[in-house]
Amino acid sequence: MGQKVNPKAFRLGVINTWSSRWYGSPRNRSYQHQLRTDVEMREYLMKELKESMVDHVDVERSPSSVSIIIHTAKPGFIIGRSGAGAEELKKKILAKFFPKRTKINVKLNIIEVNRPNLSSQIVLQGMAADLEKRMPFRRVLKMAIERVTKAGAQGIKVMVSGRLNGAEIARREMLSSGSVPLQNLRADIDYAQGFAQTIFGAIGIKVWIYRGEVFDREREKRREEASVKAAQEAKEAKEAEATAEAAK
Repeated sequence: MGQKVNPKAFRLGVINTWSSRWYGSPRNRSYQHQLRTDVEMREYLMKELKESMVDHVDVERSPSSVSIIIHTAKPGFIIGRSGAGAEELKKKILAKFFPKRTKINVKLNIIEVNRPNLSSQIVLQGMAADLEKRMPFRRVLKMAIERVTKAGAQGIKVMVSGRLNGAEIARREMLSSGSVPLQNLRADIDYAQGFAQTIFGAIGIKVWIYRGEVFDREREKRREEASVKAAQEAKEAKEAEATAEAAK
């Protein structure tokens, strides 16, 4: 029997970290309340910022402040002109989730996703939008695979299920490209699931994207940092020599 496990939850503490980072005591029920608030806040932001292509939302708490970090492909949609959109969103969050806590400080950080085509959540949102426009599902799957492969992914698997193309009997269709090693803990696999609301009913969507092994990426990152550091040291040495020559 195949045991289906969420790839992100499976890798928590190994290569992935938690999206909510705070401490809550179960004695005074603060843990339950804060966890429920986080879940409701994420659902609200994903719905409110649907056109902004939000990848994920992180929440960090301290006793007097809440920091909400929104990773999005279109930060300009959220920030607005001169930051007016971000301020409006902060007011909505305060009014909806912290109405009684007047002294709490809500910080809103908006971070741009560098390569949106390697984010499973953003790819899923694009597929859902296409299916709701009544595009043929097979074409939607092939377009998604092509975009992700061009972005540099090592593998992708997409699955849709429901009344595809308005068929009387619901079924499941899947397409894949490259490798998606779900058992390998060091494999960086981004996973998302959702649905498209069509006139024939809901069509479920699942996306797996294999972005390579974490060890390889860490090695490349260290190599880049070392090269930048070496270039900086060389520049400082040249400036020091020029200063010494000018002093002579």
